Amino acid sequence: MTQPQVLVVEDDPELREILRRALERDGLAVTARGTGGDGLRAAERHPPDVVVLDVGLPDADGRDVCAALRARGVHAPVLFLTARGELPDRLAGFGAGGDDYLAKPFDLEELAMRLRALIRRGGSGRTLEAAGLRLDEATHAAHMGDRRVPLTPTEFRLLARLAAEPGVAIGRRELRAALWPLGDGPPSRNTLDVHVARVRRKLEAFPDAPGITTVPGAGYVLK
Repeated sequence: MTQPQVLVVEDDPELREILRRALERDGLAVTARGTGGDGLRAAERHPPDVVVLDVGLPDADGRDVCAALRARGVHAPVLFLTARGELPDRLAGFGAGGDDYLAKPFDLEELAMRLRALIRRGGSGRTLEAAGLRLDEATHAAHMGDRRVPLTPTEFRLLARLAAEPGVAIGRRELRAALWPLGDGPPSRNTLDVHVARVRRKLEAFPDAPGITTVPGAGYVLK
């Protein structure tokens, strides 16, 4: 029987080696890389069955690496590793196309169990729907009827967070946390507004799509 192929992308060399040894002991074949770029190249050469992806990589945000994997046709399930465990961070990871989430520190047996479950379940490609609008995690695009609009990874995270609770006003602080979960924050105070404006313009391509409404003092709502 062929061993399931696991791609581990983790910048901490000690943790990367611990993961490699533990997963190999569990019967998995492991390819370990320390940067997002090296992980992408490894996935393209030898498509994995599952990916363990650190959110905080030295050369890229792990969510953007996940989006790049999907864009390049790699639809293996992705489990995010991160030091942060709050709900907005999990939502941001799922919005980027991830399938599971494990906050550090974690138990190695639990990690192996979750990876086995993801391998059994197979590739991603799920969709999130809200008011007739479909968000495709595999391609980072919005669909309505027979029309399709591509989104950048940040635009997708924003729209996915709003679509997760349509009709509910999501505060600016929570949206910033969903878009920039590592705590580094946006480049400037109005960056969130710029992204909202861009997504609004893209939604105009759909005649009957829900819109993003500003709720003074509360944030933004998709309805």
